[in-house]
Amino acid sequence: MIVPVFNEARVLPSLIGQLQRLNIDELIIVDGGSTDATCNLLAQSGLHWVVSKPGRALQMNAGASICNSDILVFIHADTVIGSSHISRFREVMCDADAVGGRFDVRLSGDRAVFRMIAFFINLRSRLSKISTGDQCLFVRRSVFERMGGFPDQPLMEDIEFSKRLKRLGRVICLRDTVTTSSRRWEHNGVTRTIMLMWKLRLLYWLGVSPEKLARIYRDAR
Repeated sequence: MIVPVFNEARVLPSLIGQLQRLNIDELIIVDGGSTDATCNLLAQSGLHWVVSKPGRALQMNAGASICNSDILVFIHADTVIGSSHISRFREVMCDADAVGGRFDVRLSGDRAVFRMIAFFINLRSRLSKISTGDQCLFVRRSVFERMGGFPDQPLMEDIEFSKRLKRLGRVICLRDTVTTSSRRWEHNGVTRTIMLMWKLRLLYWLGVSPEKLARIYRDAR
C-alpha cells in the first residue's frame, strides 16, 4: 500500500491510526516535501515512510519502486480504508484476467448532495472504467511496471493511468465503499467544485496540457 502525502498534518493522526490497524504486507508513505508537521508525525509513528520529489504521480511511483508486493494499492491521505477492503481486493485479484480495479467512493459529509455526487462518480466510473485516486486504485505490480507507472504529470495522473490500464485487461469495479473527505467540496462550494472538475475533464479531453490544467486548478482554489 502506497500513500502519497503533502502537508497533511491535520489528517495524519487519524490516517496513522487507520494504517497501523491494517493487515497488509507492505506499507510505504511517501512525503512530497511537506513544510508543516507531517514529517515529525511520520517520524513518531513507527511506519515506513520516505521522501520524494513533490507531485502525487512522482510520489506514488517512488513508493512503488521500493516495495516488493505483487499487488500495489494507492490511497489518498484523506481516504478511509479497512481490513475488509484489503480482503476484497486480495480476493478479486485471484482472477488472472484482472489487471486492477478500484472501490466505490462515499463522501464523508452528511449532506444529501454528497450522496448524489458519490452516486454519479461511481456510476460514471463503472461505465467508463476510468477511476480517480479517491477510489483507492489497485493494480498488479507486473502490469504497473509494464505501464511505466503513473504518468509524470501534475494533474489527471489517475485519469490517464485508468485509461491506459483498461486497455490491458479486466478492471474490477468493486461496490464496497471507501470513504473520502468532502473537505474540497465544503471549502470551495459544491456547485463551484463540480463545475471546475467538469471543466478540467473537458479541457483534458480536448488536449489541454496537464501543466496548464494544474495552473487553472490552483488559481480556482
